[in-house]
Amino acid sequence: QVHIVESGGGLVQPGGSLRLSCVVSGSINSIYVMGWYRQVPGNPRELVTTITSSGVTRYGDSVKGRFTISRDNANNTVFLQMNSLKPEDTALYYCNTILEATGTNVAVGYWGQGTQVTVSS
Repeated sequence: QVHIVESGGGLVQPGGSLRLSCVVSGSINSIYVMGWYRQVPGNPRELVTTITSSGVTRYGDSVKGRFTISRDNANNTVFLQMNSLKPEDTALYYCNTILEATGTNVAVGYWGQGTQVTVSS
C-alpha cells in the first residue's frame, strides 16, 4: 500500500512565498517521477511541475521562474518552493507520483488528497 501526505498549504498575500512538501511511503520498489498539479473548481487539473529520479524537471508555463521543485530521494519526499505568488495561483495542489510498488513490475500513478493554497490580500 502507498501513502501520500502533503503539507504546507495556506493563505498568503500576493508576492509572498510558500513551501509545499509531499512524503510518499509504503511498500515501494522505485519512485520514478514526483510532482505537483493544481486544480480550481470547474477547471481541469493542470501541471505545475515534475521531477524525475535523476533530477530532470518540467514546469508549467505559468509558474516558470517563480516555482522550484526539489526532491529528497532518500526520504521519498518532494518539495515545491513557490515565490512571487499571484492570486491566480490559488488552487488545490495535488502531489503526484509514478512508482513501482513492491511485488509488481508495473509503474502506477498515485495522487495525494491535496493541500489548499490561497493567495489573497
